[in-house]
Amino acid sequence: MKKLKRLIGALGMLAMLVVVLTACGSRQSLAKQDVLTNDKASKTITWGVKADTKLFGLMDVKDNQIKGFDADIATALTKRVLGKNATAKFVQVTSQTRIPLLKNGNIDAILATMTITPEREKQVDFTNSYFDAGQSLLVKKGSAIKSVKDLNKSGTKVLGVTGANSVENIKKAAPKAKVLELSDYAQAMTALKSGQGVALTTDNGILYGMASQNPGYEVVGGTFTKEPYGIAVNKGQEPLKKALNKALKEIEADGTYNRILKKWFGNVAGFDYKEASR
Repeated sequence: MKKLKRLIGALGMLAMLVVVLTACGSRQSLAKQDVLTNDKASKTITWGVKADTKLFGLMDVKDNQIKGFDADIATALTKRVLGKNATAKFVQVTSQTRIPLLKNGNIDAILATMTITPEREKQVDFTNSYFDAGQSLLVKKGSAIKSVKDLNKSGTKVLGVTGANSVENIKKAAPKAKVLELSDYAQAMTALKSGQGVALTTDNGILYGMASQNPGYEVVGGTFTKEPYGIAVNKGQEPLKKALNKALKEIEADGTYNRILKKWFGNVAGFDYKEASR
């Protein structure tokens, strides 16, 4: 009887393993399928967007909808690629999770303040740039920190977000500073307020959004890097990439892009809306 129970238990474990492996295989094959063909069939593009970044993608607690520049651009592109009745579905991502979710087939594309870099191009393919940002600093008003040069002192603590390109950039620009990495921008802002660092660094557009939510803080020092944002798709998804590039040109040509840009950045103090327009 004991041997029979052991056999039944072993068979049960084997069955569970088969289910897990089958699920993993399905997920992997899904990521390798022609995403554009699947999206045309479902009339839906599933986008990875930020939900903690004011102006670009922020969760509205009133209706649990992600709203921002990236979300509106994603919606406009979806309707260009699939038709006016198509749906843009949003999945919340962070700087750490966005590429893994894309590679696993959980999302079709990333539109989430993602800078095009040679290192990332080894993992994903990018469309043409849809927003040209630059890295800057957020500090408490009255701070002695006026530029990135002021951070290059031994022991100076600077705050960043894990997985963001800005962390590596600040290490190069201020090698003597100590960088404290947080998991998301909300935690980084809390750390800045509690004095865990003298400045928070990331792209200027993101920082202007944070400054608008926190009147006691300001963006200083201009920009010390160029950060072109691109839409990321999985390797091998050339049809989707071409369709998105075509759609980007169309919304820039007919004024849709500038209307969305003005909606989110037109009244942001310190942000040069006209310089960013296309």
